[in-house]
Amino acid sequence: MLPQTLTVPTLADLPAAAQALRAAIADSGCTVVAFEGEMGAGKTTLISALAAALGVTDDVSSPTFALVNEYRDGRQQPVYHFDFYRINSVTEAEQMGAAEYFDSGYLCLVEWPARVADLLPTPRLEVRLAVRDDQSRQIELIIID
Repeated sequence: MLPQTLTVPTLADLPAAAQALRAAIADSGCTVVAFEGEMGAGKTTLISALAAALGVTDDVSSPTFALVNEYRDGRQQPVYHFDFYRINSVTEAEQMGAAEYFDSGYLCLVEWPARVADLLPTPRLEVRLAVRDDQSRQIELIIID
């Protein structure tokens, strides 16, 4: 099933893309999902739609300053949402326990993963978001071994 490419013509199509991403996560068996894309590509918006597809009822927002937000899915399992945009070093991520979260077996959704690449486990699912000229989004799903 992977790699897979999804096209999201408009925001109205995001729930369908989130359902496809949810299925890809389940099929991959990966608990760490790395979201790559330029600023404004829609990483947090996609994570919010994914969280809704997983049964999260909390408001989902980027943990830019907190580094990690914890939500509960429809089965009351933790879902960890990371944003490493403002992290200063891998050491800072280590000190906040990022590796322990990644090894927890619970779903970890990681924005700006390149900033903590040395801590990310394999295999993991990488979600690459790109904005097209018509403002639609192309989403590539790839397993990183």
